[in-house]
Amino acid sequence: MKKFSYLIAAGGLLFLIIGFLLLKLLLAPQGIFLVLPYLCLGLGCGAFGYGLGEIVKEKALKNDPKLKKQMEIEKNDERNIAIANKAKAKAYDVMLYVFAALMLAFALMGVEVAAVLLLTAAYLFVVGFSIYYLNKY
Repeated sequence: MKKFSYLIAAGGLLFLIIGFLLLKLLLAPQGIFLVLPYLCLGLGCGAFGYGLGEIVKEKALKNDPKLKKQMEIEKNDERNIAIANKAKAKAYDVMLYVFAALMLAFALMGVEVAAVLLLTAAYLFVVGFSIYYLNKY
């Protein structure tokens, strides 16, 4: 896991550098190059932050085996898992209403049809997954 964290952090740093270079070197970006620098910056920040966080966590837990064992117990505790699952269920319920309101607002504002259809497709995909797992369980 330690090497993987370093690899993720290095990859994130590489994406950050590429994003900054694209942002500074492209004088008149067109097409995909309008978005690519910002995409690289976002992915780089996320990956670098995650990798660095894992590295720091490993270093902190390396010196304290009791704390490491306590964190593993808390992570796998069925009560904490049940609480996390209940929180996800509540968030899903709220997300359904937020997505529906956002789709309606986009449609009323006259946003491009493609954007509204993409949002609708994402909404139906999530609802479809919900129905699938409801039947599975």
